[in-house]
Amino acid sequence: MRVVVADDAVLLREGVVRLLTENGHAVVAAVGDGPSLVQAILEHRPEVSIVDVRMPPSHTDEGARAAAELKHAHPELGVLVLSQHVETRHAVELVSLGGFGYLLKDRVLQVAEFLAAAERVAGGGSALDPKVVASLITRNNDDPLEELTMREREVLELMAEGLTNAGIAKRLCLSERTIEAHVRHVLMKLSVPETDDSNRRVLAVLAHLTAARQTE
Repeated sequence: MRVVVADDAVLLREGVVRLLTENGHAVVAAVGDGPSLVQAILEHRPEVSIVDVRMPPSHTDEGARAAAELKHAHPELGVLVLSQHVETRHAVELVSLGGFGYLLKDRVLQVAEFLAAAERVAGGGSALDPKVVASLITRNNDDPLEELTMREREVLELMAEGLTNAGIAKRLCLSERTIEAHVRHVLMKLSVPETDDSNRRVLAVLAHLTAARQTE
């Protein structure tokens, strides 16, 4: 992949750059603020940009806003946002665009998962941090999620993260056919339409979880 990295924390930025380059990816620019990020995207046309959610000057949500603007201006660009804390509003809004990911920064330490998420986003898929998914799935006793078995909840979490059936099967050490059955049961219990498009599937699941959360 051709990658642009944007983070004002030099140590983290250089760490991500090194991780990517050591695994065969080309980091074409590494910057520390929003304007430099926009310029780097225009100049280098990367496949994916990895962006800190908080950047100068206010260190609030400049990174998230810049990422959303870039995605709208360049729909083909994959954007992976890194955040220090769980923040479901930005996470779901951004991931709903497709070709978008939202991970907590400690996920970078899980190198294989982090790289897989970046590659998935670069390819137009979605990636949502497990802790964000878990915060959406924490429900009250009247919610349809209560009907799910523990295994179905595991499958739902991985679906919401953006994994395909094959990816879920590998993560849970089960056959792909078994996962297909679990996915059918999950979608049926949540009244989510089945689809062969993994990105449409994750967006449907996220839409259900977000709508359910807003009614509490």
